[in-house]
Amino acid sequence: MTVLLSFEELPGDYAICRIPPGSPVPGWADGEGLVNITQAEDEISITCRADRVPDGPETEKGWAALKVSTLAELDEPGVVLAAVRPISEAGLGVFVLSTFYRDYVLVRRDRFSDAQQALEAVGHSVKTFGHEPKGNTGIQGNRT
Repeated sequence: MTVLLSFEELPGDYAICRIPPGSPVPGWADGEGLVNITQAEDEISITCRADRVPDGPETEKGWAALKVSTLAELDEPGVVLAAVRPISEAGLGVFVLSTFYRDYVLVRRDRFSDAQQALEAVGHSVKTFGHEPKGNTGIQGNRT
């Protein structure tokens, strides 16, 4: 089955931060844009808009976020692979987040156009912030 996806760039630059396990979630994490907080045994990882992150936490800034606009069933096979494979095969790093309804991929901001070209080359469509989508505008496969 071919899974073609539609992506939408989220406005702003993003940061991925790490704080020690057991720490309270800092107030700066909350706000506009995508926010993801993952608590694990060995860390708390926070993804949010970079302009909110203060000095102090271990932080990687300079990420662009793409929302997978195509809705899929929670356990539908191939969605994350279809999103990640072209980016990875283009030699780019990717950070993936999933929620109940959507998947998000983050790529380095300075390589965003390379990631966009890789996605469009396999038939995905990418709507950049403030622009119309390029690439496939239809959806193929079992999508809801």
